Amino acid sequence: MWDERYSNEEYAYGKEPNDFLKAKYHKIPKGNVLCLAEGEGRNGVYLAKMGYNVTAVDSSKVGLQKAEKLAAENGVTLNLIHADLAEYDLGTSKWDGIVSIYVPFHATLRGELHKKVVAGLKTGGVYLVEAYTPNQLNYNTGGGKSIETMVTREALVRELNGLSFLHLLELEREVFEGKYHTGLSAVVQLIGAKLD
Repeated sequence: MWDERYSNEEYAYGKEPNDFLKAKYHKIPKGNVLCLAEGEGRNGVYLAKMGYNVTAVDSSKVGLQKAEKLAAENGVTLNLIHADLAEYDLGTSKWDGIVSIYVPFHATLRGELHKKVVAGLKTGGVYLVEAYTPNQLNYNTGGGKSIETMVTREALVRELNGLSFLHLLELEREVFEGKYHTGLSAVVQLIGAKLD
């Protein structure tokens, strides 16, 4: 599905970074950042421009090729990894930051991924998330039709044991990110820091 979505010349979610990431990226300590399901590279490229060393992982080779092209257009480089997130090893105490923007990860696998996220962060490292909540099904503005790939504030608290939450909010906001994420949306935003 993702290779097909990314196969057009235009960027499916645009070339600009996510608004929440753009507003809050400075909460991530400077250093090594992992962007989960990074797709065509818009968020990773932005972070690289802000001085981070960015690794972008995605299951779509087509998306990663476009991420490489976008990075070149912006005069930065990304470390691109083609992998399935369900199998990808995030390592231990490796990342200053991990970023997850609208990753449609199924609930049964998301809990395992979040254990790997907590383990993968260095002490002081930050996890930054924006995701659709189940209320997004009331809109037709992105995120698909499966409640299983959406997440609540409560689920994030439960799954991210080991993080201290600096920001955790469910809200409705206007999202304008390419043709697939456009309009009033129900989202959850999280910034969590690993304290020990």
